[in-house]
Amino acid sequence: MHETEQHDLSDDSDYAAASRHHAPGGIMRTDSGKSTASEAGGSEVLYLKDNVAIHPTQYASERISGRLRLYKQGSSLFLSWIPYKPSTDGAVDSLGHGSSSIPVEKDRNLYTIKSLPVSDVHSIRRHTPALSWPYIIVVLSSGLAYPPFYFYNGGVREFLATLKQHVFIVRSADDSNVFLVNDFQDPLQRTLSSLELPRVVSVANRASRHRSDLSSSSFDDSERLNGAPYDETASTSEYSARQKKFHDPARDISIQVLEKFSLVTKFARETTSHLFRESHNDGLNAYEKKQQTDYGSLKPISTSDDKKKDSNVIPVAADPLEFEKLPLVWGKQRMHPLCLEEWAAFLDSEGRILDSKALRERIFYGGVDQNIRKEVWKFLLGYHEYDSTYAEREYLTSVKKSEYEVIKSQWQSISAVQAKRFTKFRERKGLIDKDVVRTDRSVAYYEGDDNPNVTILRDILLTYSFYNFDLGYCQGMSDFLSPILYVMKDEAESFWCFVALMERLGPNFNRDQSGMHSQLFALSKLVEILDSPLHNYFKQTDCLNYFFCFRWILIQFKREFEYDQVMHLWEVLWTHYLSEHLHLYMCVAILKSHRKKIMGEQMDFDTLLKFINELSGNIDLDWTIREAEALCICAGENGAACIPPGTPPSLPIETDMGLYPQEDEVL
Repeated sequence: MHETEQHDLSDDSDYAAASRHHAPGGIMRTDSGKSTASEAGGSEVLYLKDNVAIHPTQYASERISGRLRLYKQGSSLFLSWIPYKPSTDGAVDSLGHGSSSIPVEKDRNLYTIKSLPVSDVHSIRRHTPALSWPYIIVVLSSGLAYPPFYFYNGGVREFLATLKQHVFIVRSADDSNVFLVNDFQDPLQRTLSSLELPRVVSVANRASRHRSDLSSSSFDDSERLNGAPYDETASTSEYSARQKKFHDPARDISIQVLEKFSLVTKFARETTSHLFRESHNDGLNAYEKKQQTDYGSLKPISTSDDKKKDSNVIPVAADPLEFEKLPLVWGKQRMHPLCLEEWAAFLDSEGRILDSKALRERIFYGGVDQNIRKEVWKFLLGYHEYDSTYAEREYLTSVKKSEYEVIKSQWQSISAVQAKRFTKFRERKGLIDKDVVRTDRSVAYYEGDDNPNVTILRDILLTYSFYNFDLGYCQGMSDFLSPILYVMKDEAESFWCFVALMERLGPNFNRDQSGMHSQLFALSKLVEILDSPLHNYFKQTDCLNYFFCFRWILIQFKREFEYDQVMHLWEVLWTHYLSEHLHLYMCVAILKSHRKKIMGEQMDFDTLLKFINELSGNIDLDWTIREAEALCICAGENGAACIPPGTPPSLPIETDMGLYPQEDEVL
């Protein structure tokens, strides 16, 4: 396998300049890199920068400013970002930060970074756009990322220069603005290597390193910012940075990664298992001892048959939501699909939907009859507005059909001579041609040789790659388009419905996988509050990246259910009735239902991924939806707070660089 070339930072003029001059005001750093201040508890501040901000929304007025620091405790290096306490009178505070928009307390807690070990950082992406403020994106070894940190007073160069003096940093050969921190040869990379993916530089999970005990030398959380003490209840949170797209070191093979993850069912555990679990001796290993310490008071109910089983099976902690709590919060029973008569009752004489919320609730609890899906899906997907009339929809259909033909003609007019000089077009067309011939070919609508519906599927995907050239085509998109074309039976309408769906789910296919990381992070937080023992188990087995749920989320359970069930599930999800992220609660429900087996058999990452993939075709859909509904209600506002703004399928937070920004200009 081709190894990624690495470059030292000494070739960067930014760092040469930073090492010759003292840092500007607000940065506690000298040329030697030694701190000019120390904190209580033996913390040595190496770098301090005020007015470093994040943007929870697209509105600049709602940014949250804070103080960014690098500090040492013993031999360990940590990063922290503490938001300022908002002033109560709306005036500009002593540091010059306007407080016209005061972030709510839960937002401050969500984004606070109290003590992040730099050993947990995989890479740092530097952005220096010509027409905007410089910022960095910190990507963790787990594959998750923090939101972009904007340096409104400069200081990115000094930050990286200080970091370089204390940890090993190399440039990525694929992108000179990506700086790889520490060792990035992790277990997931080795797993991907076994899948024969070329030049993989994974930003995923790695085996746990030995970390310093933070409880004995924690950073002083009670320091005062703007004259007010920092709230000690604020917890460290990771947030998948979707607002500014960055170039992943593995961008050249990211599409292959998506496909491979969706197909993997077997791993070579003989070569990687030692990275995930300790060897078993005659007595209890360290992990089992810790489990018995954590759950020592919990004894499994045993029968005479159970006593014959292997005595090494660890006790499984009780489910915190057992004792019939979930059935108490279940809403209405599942109903029959929405029929034509009921659908007509929702429309007034001109075709407007009178009560869209009631309609979405009805579909949530019963789905839609196949005979009216073509009309109803256009509303659920956002192609038609709920308050549009028959006449307006007819006119829109005519206009959109003409627009589609114009876009389609762009790639149809490319001659063979032009195609030879259009590498991106050839690559995308080749990928689409390969994918459509293996998409849902067992469904009668697509089966057989020379099927015209397969050709239409290809034409729509090629047209979309020209409509959204930044995103283009990625494997998995054909899985989303196939049921839409099956229902619509019309090329232009299928295209525009697919466009509407990709407005919400397109970030699933971002090259940096930020949309996926955001959902996996939210899933981790939901499991933490809804099944803490299972979350702790994943933490101890180094599975907190939740990559074993990758396929579920990427294509919305498309491979887990029969074709008709998938269409029913999707229309339920598209109602956004209880939550835009019901699919994440479905993931939690399925994991909870198998928690005893997962924990009892001490599944490591490889075994867990194999087990999850083999659940395909064996999941009760109605039960899962009901359980997800119950979990969503149980979680309430706490569950909603776990999901960062803009997480798919929420509409993306647009930036001045668009939804799928490309390379930024580097000074």
